[in-house]
Amino acid sequence: MSRKFFVGGNWKMNGDKASLGELIKTLNSAKLDPNTEVVCGAPSIYLEFARSKLDPKIGVAAQNCYKVKGGAFTGEISPAMIKDVGVHWVILGHSERRWVFGETDELIGQKCAHALENGLGVIACIGEKLDEREAGITEKVINAQTKHFADNIKDWSKVVLAYEPVWAIGTGKTASPAQAQDVHDKLRQWVKANVSEAVANSVRIIYGGSVTGGTCKELGGMKDVDGFLVGGAALKPEFVDIINAKQ
Repeated sequence: MSRKFFVGGNWKMNGDKASLGELIKTLNSAKLDPNTEVVCGAPSIYLEFARSKLDPKIGVAAQNCYKVKGGAFTGEISPAMIKDVGVHWVILGHSERRWVFGETDELIGQKCAHALENGLGVIACIGEKLDEREAGITEKVINAQTKHFADNIKDWSKVVLAYEPVWAIGTGKTASPAQAQDVHDKLRQWVKANVSEAVANSVRIIYGGSVTGGTCKELGGMKDVDGFLVGGAALKPEFVDIINAKQ
């Protein structure tokens, strides 16, 4: 089954209207591969700005959301609010949410269920830390994280799995193409065994971990790497090269 290449840009807590406006101009004027789906994850305060300025063919994602529609949850935003400003994606379970802000697998699963129920697409992040990789438990860790997502997903058509080895985020280290392919293949086999063969064949599994213009083509050539979730490089002109990695 042919899976449409997917490239997400996670801007994280970076930028202002001036710098993001320049980035948006670069993306809008660039020749982007029409066969690649592109989604930019903006800080919540700039979601409406990003959506109003970006070319409609480029999607926008919130970087997080909460598990209910509304209420006394200071600082949080809901899927309903995200949709209300014209945004249709959310990033959930990112390693920074897990390891900096202490979000549990259970909470992330609940947020995923609520986001999907309210019509958002979900970029569902999983990944192991360096000590877990060195201990040889990468597969155990990512399978457990994936299970919490799977337990909360009824319709996989709006889900993209993002494998992000924590040891390769913002460190300049990148999993080798063979390492990335190995984990993606095992993830797909887990989905086949625990969800269905049809979902395993159709779900896009993207790689995130210091992806750059220099590493993207070889990584993108791997059989089970269906795109990227890009951090630092998503704020630079080379993001265009990453989007076009499959050309």
